[in-house]
Amino acid sequence: MKILVVGGGGREHALAWKIRQSPRVTAVYVAPGNAGTDHEPGISNVSILADDFDGLMGFAEQAKIDLTIIGPEGPLVNGIVDRFQQAGLKCFGPSQKASQLEGSKTFTKEFLSRHAIATAAYKSFTALSPALEYLRSVGLPAVIKADGLAAGKGVIIADTLQQGEKAITDMLFKNRFGQAGNRVVIEEFLKGEEASIICMVDGKHILAMASSQDHKAAFNGDTGPNTGGMGAYSPAPIVDEKIHAAIMQQILQPTVAGLAAEDIPYTGFLYVGVMIGNDGVAKVLEYNCRLGDPETQPIMMRLKSDLVALCLAALDGKLDQQIATWDARSALGVVIAANGYPNAHDNGQIIKGLESAYGDGVDEGVKIFHAGTKLENGKVIAVGGRVLCATALGNEIEDAQRRAYALAKSVHWEGCWYRDDIGHRAIKSAIKH
Repeated sequence: MKILVVGGGGREHALAWKIRQSPRVTAVYVAPGNAGTDHEPGISNVSILADDFDGLMGFAEQAKIDLTIIGPEGPLVNGIVDRFQQAGLKCFGPSQKASQLEGSKTFTKEFLSRHAIATAAYKSFTALSPALEYLRSVGLPAVIKADGLAAGKGVIIADTLQQGEKAITDMLFKNRFGQAGNRVVIEEFLKGEEASIICMVDGKHILAMASSQDHKAAFNGDTGPNTGGMGAYSPAPIVDEKIHAAIMQQILQPTVAGLAAEDIPYTGFLYVGVMIGNDGVAKVLEYNCRLGDPETQPIMMRLKSDLVALCLAALDGKLDQQIATWDARSALGVVIAANGYPNAHDNGQIIKGLESAYGDGVDEGVKIFHAGTKLENGKVIAVGGRVLCATALGNEIEDAQRRAYALAKSVHWEGCWYRDDIGHRAIKSAIKH
């Protein structure tokens, strides 16, 4: 089989790397890919952007692609799967209607309300004055979200009224997030511990993947502005068997059944971010209509099953006949970012030390996944905010953390940085138990 992966980030590098391990796959193409996918044996980059639907469809037809897997949310929300399917091309991902779960916070909150799925109390606004008035009437901290896609940065936790008013004004009046911020959702602040549950869905059946936990805040101790994610690990100790079963029964199953009942059948990866309170009750923070990034990197390190076989089973409506098997070890990924991220950041530096991550003598179970990189005159150049993700397996979470940081320290470029406490919650949990 020939597989096309659409996207150019760390998630897509990890997907392509795992897909290439399938015995049924003869070639993998990534559009547009990055310097990491360019380096992988059996994987080729294609110079077509993820939002160029006509170009992607033309390539899929010309190259006789057997299956296309969509990585990022933008093309999904804009209907790429619908376009591929209308052209008779097999494509894995949710439809444009189903992708509203990520594409519109208001749609999601109203959907959760209709189907009695636990989430934070909220109101949504398109006008500045009533939004500010509502903020002043609710307790702080409060959560302000841009309604649409904002690259993981459209969520502001306001500890003070001044912070909240600024966030709302930036979105509704100053157009900080463009159309994504034309509507804002103001939510109550939920206390507890966050976790991510990613599953595969075939319209009716759900196949759960490994739990994970992301670190969205920029700095140590989960402080600073929100980012697209500074690191992640799998599994998440907070998600024990009881909590996992509750999330499946009380959140994911009603979600999939509710969408089907509204004639919006969901097929693809489905990610739910939850807040688990001190009482053990999980409430929905957000849905993503695709795999998370950087959660995908440690999850793909642990996945032992044939990912392509699972995708094909989902497209055939037969996920209930599949199981996913996992490496018993923990996996942890550390995002290495460009100077200035998550704000305006440097670009164009040559990344040094990558040779230590490739070739003979490299430890089994460690991998550098590329995100914001490109190959230029034989050199790997940093061209994004989140540039690399140093990922490692370990018998215990502490071991995975130690190996991931050793790998992260082996590469460098001017101004690069990373948090040095990824996995701290899991390690505290392991110490307690």
